[in-house]
Amino acid sequence: MREHTALTEKFKTLRPVLNEHARRLWAATEALALGRGGISAAARATGLSRPTIYAGIEEIHTGTVATPRGSDERVRRPGGGRKQRTMHDSTLLHDLEALVEPTTRGDPQSPLRWTCKSVRKLAAELKTQGHQVSPQLVSELLHAADYSLQGTRKTREGGRHPDRNAQFEHLNARVQDFQRRGQPVISVDAKKKELLGDFKNAGREWHPAGHPPEVRVYDFVDEELGKAIPYGVYDVGANLGWVSVGVDHDTAAFAVATIRAWWRQMGSAMYPRAKELLITADGGGSNSARARLWKAELQRLADETGLHLAVSHLPPGTSKWNKIEHRMFCHITANWRGQPLLSREVIVSLIGSTRSSTGLRIQAALDAGHYPIGIKVSADELAAIRLERSAFHGEWNYRIPPQPGVPAVPLQPPGPRAHPRLAHTFDTALATHPVLTGMPRGALDQLATQIRDMIDALPPKQRPGHRKLAVESIAWAAVLDQRGLPCSLIAHLFRIGENQMRTLLQQARPLLQQHGHTSEPLPVRLIDPCQLASYVMHATSTPN
Repeated sequence: MREHTALTEKFKTLRPVLNEHARRLWAATEALALGRGGISAAARATGLSRPTIYAGIEEIHTGTVATPRGSDERVRRPGGGRKQRTMHDSTLLHDLEALVEPTTRGDPQSPLRWTCKSVRKLAAELKTQGHQVSPQLVSELLHAADYSLQGTRKTREGGRHPDRNAQFEHLNARVQDFQRRGQPVISVDAKKKELLGDFKNAGREWHPAGHPPEVRVYDFVDEELGKAIPYGVYDVGANLGWVSVGVDHDTAAFAVATIRAWWRQMGSAMYPRAKELLITADGGGSNSARARLWKAELQRLADETGLHLAVSHLPPGTSKWNKIEHRMFCHITANWRGQPLLSREVIVSLIGSTRSSTGLRIQAALDAGHYPIGIKVSADELAAIRLERSAFHGEWNYRIPPQPGVPAVPLQPPGPRAHPRLAHTFDTALATHPVLTGMPRGALDQLATQIRDMIDALPPKQRPGHRKLAVESIAWAAVLDQRGLPCSLIAHLFRIGENQMRTLLQQARPLLQQHGHTSEPLPVRLIDPCQLASYVMHATSTPN
């Protein structure tokens, strides 16, 4: 493209002093200098035809550059030569534009309205109107009129609701409020249904040249394998995901069952003191804002977990703005590009192995449950739901608390009150959990106090610290380091950068050695937050 622009500028500069012969030779010289594709580039830049440039190249190769072709010294005067077709046929360009312009094609019964507008078909249609044209001339006229071959572009999102922006602002404020109070926020949605079997999957992967994976020609559903229905839950704050791969139907019951699985396997361990859960979702599909079954299933989930569920739906026509779409599903699609999804086990493995440079980790599991369609929720059942609609668009924003008398069941009894500077940074109940630290919370607090006194005794310039963390947290992080947790995972727990945590640990290790504290390594190696949450959950629920 830059070569084409440079050629155009040079030609504009030289054109006033070049005659027909000189223009032909100059274009031929530039084409030869560019090599492969040079003739096309020179033709686009100068407007000369390819046969003209070929003629100039022939003159250069045969050594007849000094003498114009056809005469010893004659050069045609400006304006000489064959006139353009549009000069003889004044209606040609108008009729051509009428054929290609969708709003001015004329006769609604014209065959070109319902067929592909290739230059050959356009030329044939113009000939029926009395014009003498060729496909090449049609192509040149279209390019001269600034037409080009283009595909469709996805830009229309459906009806634009007048309160669309206000709903996004309301949703954003709600998310920030939950995160400031340390309550979990998740984004949920169903991914596209996938055919199971040796079917074509979009994308390309590296394979030996000439040996692409062979798949079926036709995409008919395999009756034995069926389809896979991935439904995902994305933890917005922790950058973690859960995907249930269903095999039955994408219903509201399946959607809420996936949220339930996420809470049992990941959420309850990550947020042991959570009392609320904010769910952001599209306005349609299995989690539709209008679906009664969706709200009824959420009420059952609230009763089981004791969580106060808050829901905010994205406004109509904005489903692609859902966090889960561009933070989790896009990475799953990239991870299995060009891979035939041969079985349920394959799709679960591919989803579970998805990673991203920002630290995304995903757990996946097969959900072989039966979720029948057509289940109706009666008016009485709907009235029994404790639905609390917000003042602003209550159809999009609402809360569903548990029924009275259903207590929340935390992962562990509440511990001492967290330091006020830690409240917005991380959940101390998980970072100081005895399963991870290897010591009771009281002993850990005593150690933290002693380490704090040692830090206070140091000169100000030698004191380790971080603007977001209290001094006590340095001891907690150092204990986890002794237990064998990787620095990246400790940084994730305390919600600071890995390099910052590495610096803190380098400063804290000598303090623990000076104190004389040692910790036994964990019996397992944990490398990501998903494994850590599952380990804490399992160790807590397993009787001693």
